[in-house]
Amino acid sequence: MPHRVASKPRSTETTSHDLAAAIRRLEDDLALVRAEPKRAPRTARLLEEGVAKMAKKVGEEAVELALDAVAGKREAVIGETADLLYHLVVLLDGLGIGWDEVADELEQRRARLGIAEKLPKVALG
Repeated sequence: MPHRVASKPRSTETTSHDLAAAIRRLEDDLALVRAEPKRAPRTARLLEEGVAKMAKKVGEEAVELALDAVAGKREAVIGETADLLYHLVVLLDGLGIGWDEVADELEQRRARLGIAEKLPKVALG
């Protein structure tokens, strides 16, 4: 079993490697692609194909990530995580769901459970 690599202390500063900032930039980029599809033809095609195709890509990337994780392929996991996040951002954008809504859900779970884990099925009813 691979050992857990200690993460760096979190900074309150926004850097070029800040995930939230990267997601915001991707959301901005999607708006630009919608206005000018030639800017990123593959993304424009994905946006055109609709939510079903977007959701399929999220599923494919999640499976690839899981397989690489089980195989212990660290670099592949990093790449597949980026792919998954890209497709998730595209899907949420296509559904008109903002990241603030996802963040609110995580905070509600944290307030309820002490951690933002998946709610037990009985709590969802």
